[in-house]
Amino acid sequence: MAQSNNFHRLPPGAGERDTLLMRWAGGQLVAPVPCQVQRAGSEERMAGMDPAWNSLAWEDLQSSSGPAPALGRSPCAAGREQGAGTAPLPGAICAVRLKSFVEQQGLVGYDPNLDVLLVTEGKLQALAELQQAVLQCTAGGQGSCCSIVHVVSCEEEFQQQQLDLLWRILDPGAHTALQKHLVCGPVKVTNPSSPIGADQYFQLRRRQMYEASVMKYGELAQDEAWTEVIDTLTAAAIRFEMLSTAHRSQITLDLENSSISTKGTKSGAFVMYNCARLATLFDTYQRAVEQGTYPPLPPPSELDFSCLREEGEWLLLFNYLLPFPEVLQQAAQLPPPSKGIRITANTETVCKFLIQLSMDFSSYYNRVHILGEPFPHLFDQMFARLQLLGAVRDMFHSALATLHLAPLSQI
Repeated sequence: MAQSNNFHRLPPGAGERDTLLMRWAGGQLVAPVPCQVQRAGSEERMAGMDPAWNSLAWEDLQSSSGPAPALGRSPCAAGREQGAGTAPLPGAICAVRLKSFVEQQGLVGYDPNLDVLLVTEGKLQALAELQQAVLQCTAGGQGSCCSIVHVVSCEEEFQQQQLDLLWRILDPGAHTALQKHLVCGPVKVTNPSSPIGADQYFQLRRRQMYEASVMKYGELAQDEAWTEVIDTLTAAAIRFEMLSTAHRSQITLDLENSSISTKGTKSGAFVMYNCARLATLFDTYQRAVEQGTYPPLPPPSELDFSCLREEGEWLLLFNYLLPFPEVLQQAAQLPPPSKGIRITANTETVCKFLIQLSMDFSSYYNRVHILGEPFPHLFDQMFARLQLLGAVRDMFHSALATLHLAPLSQI
């Protein structure tokens, strides 16, 4: 599946959310590689394009091999004359009547205000990048056709629809007919002292996470070995902050120091903390096995699961382990094709699932002692609990992988 990447054209603060949405779903969305530009003498040409685009030279767009003549011959061409009230745009190559094209093709879901589009070199270059992404998608053995999902901020939706229609006019292939748009709501900041971009936002959250870790763990958190831990916690905090809200809704960021914590139950750091607790539990058990304190964990077929009598144990089984495959399916499966162009993706499902799982696991783990005294009559219950929590650990890892987060092994 190819996608359009408009991160460089997004308003400050929105790019991080769109980028995360594009990376979400375990690599099912393939970001286009920027077009390669080959220089031969004084001529720059786009390389790696479809044959119809290969000879595109930006200083010679009117050549017979470029897209401009194709647009000029299109029934939707408007020439250089513009509609009433539309001022000429310097650098415009030609103009096309998008509204007429929408009506002729019977397309639905497009903005009714779409009319005459002034085609510039920038728009054609953006299309060349999309075309290359499609070629890479199909060349990678993913079929002769792929679906295109435009992940775009609500502020850019109108411009992206223009690009969508221009692409359909220039290349009426099967892939352009399958274009869909996943629109992200705005990202707002409460009481900003100055405009903030994605890089500044990341650095701010990282500094806050570092300070929160030092406050909780003291000088230990200042060790160089903690650099990777802080980076992972920061990435988790940002991903959960951005993706826990439905992509269509507005996100309001509170950038004050009090808004980030290493133990707040609604944060990505809290999820990573509980993931690390499970890793520590199994590391401790493995060391005890090596020292001869406990016997190795028997195969599941030899375990007595009737020893699991705690309410929290059955809650983990019935509320999380059993429905987890369905949760993943709901989160990662895009809706079936429809006549409109908008689609939705339930990116918030996995985040909310992990947060609730972390809260219930933490409550159980704080109440129940897993590794008890090394007495043989206690081993059956300990083995059953370890098997259950091993499945919970694997579930944590699988869910975090959909968010492109590696689990923490210690904290």
